[in-house]
Amino acid sequence: MRTIIAMSAALGLAAQAQAADNLEKLSQFKVTGGAGFTYVEQGGAKAEAIRRTLERIRLPEGFRIGLYAIVPDARHIAVGPQGIVTFVGTRKTKVWSVTDRDKDRVADEVKDFAPSIDMKIPNGPCFSPDGFLYIAEQNRVLVYPAAEFFYESPDVAAFNVVPEGELIPPDEVSYNHTARVCDVGPDGKLYISLGQPFNVPPKSKRELYAKWGIGGIIRMNADGSGREVFASGIRNSVGMDFQPSTGHLWFTDNQVDGMGDDIPPGELNRATEAGQNFGFPWYGGGSVRTNEYKDEEPPADVVFPVVETVAHAADLGMVFYDGKQFPARYRGAIFSAQHGSWNRTEPVGARVMVTFVDEEGGARMEPFAEGWLDEETGEYLGRPVDVAQLRDGSLLVSDDLAGALYRIWYEGAQ
Repeated sequence: MRTIIAMSAALGLAAQAQAADNLEKLSQFKVTGGAGFTYVEQGGAKAEAIRRTLERIRLPEGFRIGLYAIVPDARHIAVGPQGIVTFVGTRKTKVWSVTDRDKDRVADEVKDFAPSIDMKIPNGPCFSPDGFLYIAEQNRVLVYPAAEFFYESPDVAAFNVVPEGELIPPDEVSYNHTARVCDVGPDGKLYISLGQPFNVPPKSKRELYAKWGIGGIIRMNADGSGREVFASGIRNSVGMDFQPSTGHLWFTDNQVDGMGDDIPPGELNRATEAGQNFGFPWYGGGSVRTNEYKDEEPPADVVFPVVETVAHAADLGMVFYDGKQFPARYRGAIFSAQHGSWNRTEPVGARVMVTFVDEEGGARMEPFAEGWLDEETGEYLGRPVDVAQLRDGSLLVSDDLAGALYRIWYEGAQ
């Protein structure tokens, strides 16, 4: 047994060394001789079953939904600025590249991206306007400067932004709340959410988490320098986007479990400047106080959510719509995904929401696409994760239960 353990440890160290060596080679534009691609079949019985589910989805008049691609474990979406390829993260070990080569608005190729690099929970891909792809992993951030060009090869130019083990302290790495998301702001800085791993963290962790921005959103320069905590008091944000008209950062936040079916609410928040505190862990969601911190005075400057959402619906990815395909009332609105509840006696969520934002900054949220939750049986037929906009103005929605991307388009009268 000791021999087996020793051999396993040696193999693990060898694999880590190989992974580090591959990244070093790729940063020097050298080949690795690594593994080839894994391709995902796009037709067959699985595709037909997903299309049958999509027949149940209810949308406003004039809108249609269809299967765009089969993408295993599909999570957050980054659409390439050139419109060549879309990258889709997962909570496992792969990022998928999705290509619609004939531009019929259905993907015809899905394969893994950069298979010569070992990835750990590469949930959060995001693009800079000039085409740099960032991927926020569990405890690392890499940048791929020309991903839309190099994705055709297993070897892809890649560089450390935040090296492995330096996004958060290694001792704080958890299996819980480590699906990162990122975005590049109008200031050119990289913004990354850092969910804290607890339902409600112990007070002994507060100082450490405040220092690192765990339970918040951090930002840094494109090369990883100048790291700072941008926003705090956030339990676990898994969706963000900058409002084009104001430059403000809006983000979803998932709130405390175990307080009951209907409390606390989920949140859609707006950060108007650096340094704001959004209330967690004193507040479990909205203005609902947590039991663990009910005897402490909350900070006086807490910023409460713009929209309180259905409790435990798990609001995740979001995007501001700035396309021209949809009717005018949707321009400037937020489309967001509700992943669905896991700890309610009556399940909720599993739908795409739309939030209309007025000129004063007020917001009203309503369902846009729903039907992935069977109301008779309570069974989830799909679980939306993220929403992204294609260059033609249609939307992509990811689903990590079905393992798919859906496309929503408008063909009614404007």
